[in-house]
Amino acid sequence: MDKAGLWWFIAAMLRRIYDWCIDAAHKPYALWVMGMVSFAESSFFPVPPDVMLIPMSLARPERAWLYAALCTVTSVLGGVVGYAIGSLLYDSVGHYVIQFYGYGDKVEAFRAGYAEWGAWIILLKGLTPIPYKLVTITAGFADFNFWQFIGLSVIARGGRFFVVAILLNRYGVWIRETIEKRLGLWVGIGVAVLVLGFVVAFRLF
Repeated sequence: MDKAGLWWFIAAMLRRIYDWCIDAAHKPYALWVMGMVSFAESSFFPVPPDVMLIPMSLARPERAWLYAALCTVTSVLGGVVGYAIGSLLYDSVGHYVIQFYGYGDKVEAFRAGYAEWGAWIILLKGLTPIPYKLVTITAGFADFNFWQFIGLSVIARGGRFFVVAILLNRYGVWIRETIEKRLGLWVGIGVAVLVLGFVVAFRLF
């Protein structure tokens, strides 16, 4: 398959995913799927809940607040699992996840960073595209205060998801029209932002 054919295949696949999420916004199972994705992303899953949050909010802007609240709650609950992995299961599960994302040689730097800047790490990185599972697992591994971790996670994740909800609730129709005109371009930008999050995480952790 040449480059043009590969790009066509990727664009078609992304279009199907987007259309599925738009259609899913009107289905009773949509909230369950979004909640599971958001929950899993905070502990081990590589795909952020934005892949469903954004299309579903575009399909039903009036429910953007509900979607943001669901993502916040399930993300924090998933973060508790990530924290437990880092605190109780680091030598097995946690170590595997950290190695999978290429941060195995930064373990001691994680611990030292949380000892000095733990609250800022959770707040700032929870608001960015940086994979949140890296924050939750390392917080547990570093024995960061659990209840403070919960509070900061609510602020960080809620802030991130509700900013999306505000924009999509207010400008959803215009944003949807703009995205659908050049869906491939905007999805490509989204993927680039996600990859950038991993790169930044590697540089800063």
